[in-house]
Amino acid sequence: MAHDRERDGAAYHAGGAALTVRWAQGFPKQNVHFVNEDTICYASGNYVIFINIETKKKTLLQCVNGIVGVVATNVPYEVVAFSDRRLRPLIHIYSFPELTRRNTLKGNVLLDYTLLSFSYCGTYLASCSSLPEFELALWNWEANVILCKKLQPGVDVSQMSFNPMNWHQLCLSSSSSVTMWTIERSNQEHYFKSKSVKLPVEDGSFFNETDVLFPTSLPKDPIYGPVMPLSAIAGLVGEEAETFRPKDDLYPLLHPTMHCWTPTSDLYVGCEEGHLLLINAETLKVTVLQKAEDSSLLDGAHLIRPVTLVYQKEGILASGIDGIVYSFIVKDSSYNVGNFLEVDEAVEQLMFSPSYKMLLIQTEKGSLYLYTFGKEPALDKVLDACDGKFQAIDFVAPGTKYFMTLTLSGEVCVWWIEDCTCASKIYLKTPQATALACSPSSLSAAVGTLDGCVYFLDVHEAESPQVIHKAFLCESPVQHLIYDQQGFYLLAGTSEGNIFVINAKPSSLFQILGFTEMNQEIIQISTVSLLETGIVEVVVLSPLPETGSSKLEIFTLPKILPEDLKDSATFVDERGRLKDEFIHKSLYEIEHPLSSAILDFQSNQIFGFCNHVPFICSYLLPKDPHIGVCVLKPHQKVQSKHYGPGMLSLSSHGLWLLTVAKCGILCVRDVFTLETFAQSRSHSPQGHGIQSVRMSVDGQNILVNGKDDGALVCLKWKQLGGNVATEITTYCQQLLISLSSTMKKENYYLSTQRVSSDLGDEPEPTISHNKSSIDSSQEDLLIADNKEIPWIQQKSQEAIKREVKLFSQKRKEIKKGIKELIKTIMNMMEENEKVDPIAKLEQEEFGLDLEELEKLHEESEEEVAKIRKDVEMHNLAKSYLTELIKEECWNSMAVKGRALKCFHIPYVVENFPMKERTAEEMEELQRVLQQKKIEIECLKLRKEIIEVQSAAALVKEHHEEEDEEEEEDMTVEDTSLPNYLLGSLSTDFGVDTSFLSSQLELHSREEKINQIILLKDIIYKVKTVFNGEFNAAFKQKEFEIIRVKERNVRLREIILDLELEETIWQPEFEDCEKPERTLVVEDHEISSQKHGKPWQKAKTESDMLHETDQWLQARSSDSRNRGLMDMMGGVLEVKKEDILRMVIPQPSFMVKPDTLWTEEERKQFKDYEKKVKELNEERDKYRKSLEAELKKLQNSIQESTQNFDDHLKRLFERRVKAEMVVNQEELKINNLLFSLLLDEELSSRELFLNNYRSRKQEEKNQTTEAIRKAREDLDVYKEQYDNLLAEDKVLDRSFKKEFSDIPSHQVDILYKLFKRRPRVHKQKAHADTVNIVPFGERPESGKLNKDNFAQLMKAMDDLDNISNMPEGLDPSVWDHFCTTRRTKVENEYKVKQKATGLMEMTAFLRKRVEDDENVQREIEKVFHELILLQEDKVKFQLNLTIQILLKQGQVELENFQLVLEYSDAVLINKNIIEDLNTVIRTQGQKKVASMMESKDVHKGIYQIEWEHKKMEMEMEDLNQKAWDIQMLFFSRDRQKYLNEPNYENVIAIQIGIMEQTINVIDKTHKKNVENCKKLLKKLGKFSNQKDVANYTLSCNLREELVAVSERKDICNAMGSMLTCEKIAKEKYENMMQQQKLTNISKQQAEQISILQAEVERLRMRTFPALVQM
Repeated sequence: MAHDRERDGAAYHAGGAALTVRWAQGFPKQNVHFVNEDTICYASGNYVIFINIETKKKTLLQCVNGIVGVVATNVPYEVVAFSDRRLRPLIHIYSFPELTRRNTLKGNVLLDYTLLSFSYCGTYLASCSSLPEFELALWNWEANVILCKKLQPGVDVSQMSFNPMNWHQLCLSSSSSVTMWTIERSNQEHYFKSKSVKLPVEDGSFFNETDVLFPTSLPKDPIYGPVMPLSAIAGLVGEEAETFRPKDDLYPLLHPTMHCWTPTSDLYVGCEEGHLLLINAETLKVTVLQKAEDSSLLDGAHLIRPVTLVYQKEGILASGIDGIVYSFIVKDSSYNVGNFLEVDEAVEQLMFSPSYKMLLIQTEKGSLYLYTFGKEPALDKVLDACDGKFQAIDFVAPGTKYFMTLTLSGEVCVWWIEDCTCASKIYLKTPQATALACSPSSLSAAVGTLDGCVYFLDVHEAESPQVIHKAFLCESPVQHLIYDQQGFYLLAGTSEGNIFVINAKPSSLFQILGFTEMNQEIIQISTVSLLETGIVEVVVLSPLPETGSSKLEIFTLPKILPEDLKDSATFVDERGRLKDEFIHKSLYEIEHPLSSAILDFQSNQIFGFCNHVPFICSYLLPKDPHIGVCVLKPHQKVQSKHYGPGMLSLSSHGLWLLTVAKCGILCVRDVFTLETFAQSRSHSPQGHGIQSVRMSVDGQNILVNGKDDGALVCLKWKQLGGNVATEITTYCQQLLISLSSTMKKENYYLSTQRVSSDLGDEPEPTISHNKSSIDSSQEDLLIADNKEIPWIQQKSQEAIKREVKLFSQKRKEIKKGIKELIKTIMNMMEENEKVDPIAKLEQEEFGLDLEELEKLHEESEEEVAKIRKDVEMHNLAKSYLTELIKEECWNSMAVKGRALKCFHIPYVVENFPMKERTAEEMEELQRVLQQKKIEIECLKLRKEIIEVQSAAALVKEHHEEEDEEEEEDMTVEDTSLPNYLLGSLSTDFGVDTSFLSSQLELHSREEKINQIILLKDIIYKVKTVFNGEFNAAFKQKEFEIIRVKERNVRLREIILDLELEETIWQPEFEDCEKPERTLVVEDHEISSQKHGKPWQKAKTESDMLHETDQWLQARSSDSRNRGLMDMMGGVLEVKKEDILRMVIPQPSFMVKPDTLWTEEERKQFKDYEKKVKELNEERDKYRKSLEAELKKLQNSIQESTQNFDDHLKRLFERRVKAEMVVNQEELKINNLLFSLLLDEELSSRELFLNNYRSRKQEEKNQTTEAIRKAREDLDVYKEQYDNLLAEDKVLDRSFKKEFSDIPSHQVDILYKLFKRRPRVHKQKAHADTVNIVPFGERPESGKLNKDNFAQLMKAMDDLDNISNMPEGLDPSVWDHFCTTRRTKVENEYKVKQKATGLMEMTAFLRKRVEDDENVQREIEKVFHELILLQEDKVKFQLNLTIQILLKQGQVELENFQLVLEYSDAVLINKNIIEDLNTVIRTQGQKKVASMMESKDVHKGIYQIEWEHKKMEMEMEDLNQKAWDIQMLFFSRDRQKYLNEPNYENVIAIQIGIMEQTINVIDKTHKKNVENCKKLLKKLGKFSNQKDVANYTLSCNLREELVAVSERKDICNAMGSMLTCEKIAKEKYENMMQQQKLTNISKQQAEQISILQAEVERLRMRTFPALVQM
């Protein structure tokens, strides 16, 4: 049943007739969704089709606004949402199964929605739109409001899904990215926050991504300045700098295809490269899961990329493009792959039912399979899709039970009209099918193909159709197939404009009767075949694009034609073409283009659908016959209310006109008034409207096929007027009665053919190979290579064979005559070769076929002209390229590049090619020079002012110091040291460098630019100077070559006279020295012969003959020269050079022997000898002079060329030095350009940081405002929560007061009942469902919360029952109590809801504070980066890179450790150091001299002092000796020793006395020791007693110390100690320490004084005594 709930424009009522949708057939192009456990839905065309899985029953929901876009379902609420595709689309929400509209969501999207997704918890719907907005929006679909939205420019999303466990998380994935969106809620405000997932590279590895904004790993370059980030180098200062990466740093990432959620809020993402990723939704950490090696797959199964993923408890189910469903079991960071299920087609989507008991499998073609766990068979086909969209449709006669469809791939399906279930299918082996038509006179059908074939099908048994015949018409595609109304003929129209007429009866084996040519493209073919007439009228519509009009051709076919086919020549020619006089063809033209035209059943008018204007017109046909083309004018004109090209068709009885167009609306019109009395919008213009429409013979069913939406709709009459219905029913009955006998006969023939084919032995009974006795063209003829020949080509070959057979005798006679004529001409040509050239004929004159010769000549001329044109164009292109190169590299050069070579050594010197400086460059140079002149003049004036002020101070100095300074200044001026800070040797070429700024003063950008301009000018001047020297050397070489040529003339004469074999050296300029010769092509360089025209050749020959004649005439008249040559050898006098060639003739008698000579002859011989001797002497003398001259000339040439070579060597050194100077200046320019570039990078980086800081400051303002707003909302919400909580407490506290008028024991009972709450029984899921569903108990949705509250209030009704009232209580009090308790319960529910909201708002505020802190940290980081950047910028501007010239060996190092770090070095001028060293050296010499003088003086003083001290010491020594003598000590022992004579005896007596004394002392000592031991024992006992006492005291002391420390800690904690006591204690300690230090210092002073006295005494003791000798 079709549920058409949309009343606005779904059906049109007029005249009591209305159309409604009976069913719609289509196959899913998008994902299929579960509405509940038993129902699935998908979009097809203008409809959402619901299928009950168990009963396979379909339900329709039509979208009146156009084609259905994307679809989404919400299982808990049982609603379906879909968008329509139109301008400013809407989202419609419908409930199921009522299919009532719940809501319509209208946003700001302009074109289309691409994705819709419901959240499991709450009434949330996410939508994603396409261009131009790319808007992500979150809706509350119940309240019809947009909660929040976010624009994503240029982001095309392929999948969107909510987290099933947390509706706050939303994942969006595309083929290049995965983005996690978090929905934050604060009271009624919702916000989107997004984070992108960093995907691995294609091989599954991760790369360390550096910070683009604040890179920390940039290298530090102390020489060339700071290193900037890549964005600053690229000059980016906007938002693009935050994500800029160069091409080399971009790596191809993985391409996600599908994702699915897990119960732990993780994401599994499948990639196109075959990798499986696990993403943590909170931290966005990506883990690449590794495939286990022991994975077992089916043979041939190879998972290229997962197309879809679904999660289950055992793991993941994934499908690829190979038609296999795989099972992924994930363990830790690896997974095992196994085969779960194999499907015949490529799987496009997997989806579990809400209970996870069934798995829905959607294939790429659109078929649906259902896999039920634990059921046999587990796999069930829910929907069997056709292979492609419907190309053509038609009813199987009589059109009440079956209809047929054709797809582009050649799939033919037979369907039941009642419920559109597929009865059977057959696949044609054809590259592409184009047309379908069903015969009204038999149960057969015809299918046209792209290769020009027509297949005939037997549908006598609808469950098993068969191909019974194949007709190969031609090689062009068959575009149109149509049967006439009574089924006599089948008309097939091809793309070449031919219409083939085929017998439609199967009993005639579908004989091809003939064809007619239209010579135009065929738009439409229509027929009229009425019961009361004996002809079939055919109308063919063709366009005339050159005139913008349409052409109509009408011809007739007699119905008796198929019965009289014995003599086919009466209506067709030999090639199968129908004769015009037989078919009575008429031509008509309509002045405007038509897209469709048909003939009415009265055959008096044509109905046409205008192509460019929305009108339907009727054109009256003339009654009288006409010749030629007849122009038709519109008779009736009605506005069609369609747009776009449309199609017309008539009903079976010819009274209804069906019109369809691109708008998708079908209109049924009255054929007389052309007014619409019923219409239906079955398709939409977004799917390009309706492709074809068919009405059954009884008019009860109308099939409408969409063009691009893939939907097939069957319409039926909802109500139809009595007369209208009666007319078509009556005509249908009459038609069926008239066709009943024919149908019975033909169907019987089909059934017998099917039986015979089933019993026969032929393996392929679908194609008939029977031959017709009437026309041999029906045979399937094959040529030699087994290739099938089309019928039209076969007829042509038969006609040719027939013609050949007919004119074979005449043909033989013509061939014989041609052979004789050839023989005669050959004889004539042989005779022509033997005659004289004057009488000889040209070869072309023997050609008999002059027209063919002329044709061949013209073709050859055209070919030659074409080749000549190609060559000319090629030469023109080469010439153009030559001119471009010449202009760029030669003509634009003011100084052409050339080289100069030495004569004898391999030295080559090249000049500097130079272009002329432009006017802009000269103007810029003059500006800089003028500015520098002004600066120099200003500096001079400043110096003069300073010198005038300091003149007075200089006068006051001493004259000697002035002289010394003048001498030093003179020495400085005389040194004239080179300026090494200039950085180049440009001054050696006389270039003025006074305008250059010092390298130490180039700080600003303008100074650097001016310096670059001046350096370029210096380079130009250096090159100009060298080029001048080069030109002088070039002229010198030219002069030397000319002089060598002049001397070589004389050398050649001498060598010729001396008859030497020496070669003369002749120097010449080479091409590199004169490059202009390369641009000129000489004749000797052309190897091929020059092509000349005939008249040029004739002129050249005549000129040569004329010159020859003139030379002969000149020779014949020159008798004087001939006489001189004969008589005197061509000269009048003998020159000196002729001596070498002179020969004295011998006398004639020398022939005889000398014995026969006479005396006179002997004298003559002596004279002869004398002359010969003199001649030889003269010849030798002259030869020596020539040899001397030869050597002199050679030496002169050698010397001059050697001098030139020496000069060129010096020029070569000059060239090297000039190139060095140019390179030095270019190096300085490059350094300056680098500094300018780095300055721009620093400015770009600073500007970017400022812009970034501004953006962050705006973001900080936004976060601050968000915090303020969140706090205000939180305060307001908290106040409401506190008020609600206070009300709840007041209700609890005021309970006893409200019931104070009843007894206290009843109050207690009521209070207990007041606290009592009913138990709400939650629906527990089945145990098997809990075990299957992987997500377990999900968070409760808003609908579930409302349902629970409703159950709670329903349970309160049970508690409020009068049966629960305590005994003795007044019913009014009980009612009041129940009302109070219900109020309390509702208040508690509100408090609970408010508490949840309060927690969310608190969490939202905390996140906003964290965001604000993060932004603040970013701002501080930017400030820090700006400070560092400014420091680097200042340091870069001060630390300049300068160029210094150093001589090799000037600096010598003691060790070979070269220091490269000069961070603390200072660069100063060398002259300052040398001047300072000179001053230091002079002052040092003076100081050394004065030190030597003072040294001598001090030496005398020391000597006198030493002598004086020596004398004093001698005096003291003498005095000491005198005193020692006076004070000498003489003891009693010494006196006794001197006076006692027995001194030894006395000593012995004393020793004895001392021994006795020792013995007595020893005894006394022993007694004392014993007394001490006794005393020690007593003291030990006493010590033990004291130890015991001390131990007792120590225990007491420990306890006291613990108490004291506790009290001390308490005192310290309470701060009881006074500050003054602390100060006094500190002063006391300081005083004690000071007194202690004073005592120590006194003791140390005394010790020092004693040690000093001892040292002095010892020194006096060891002092040397200087005794006078």
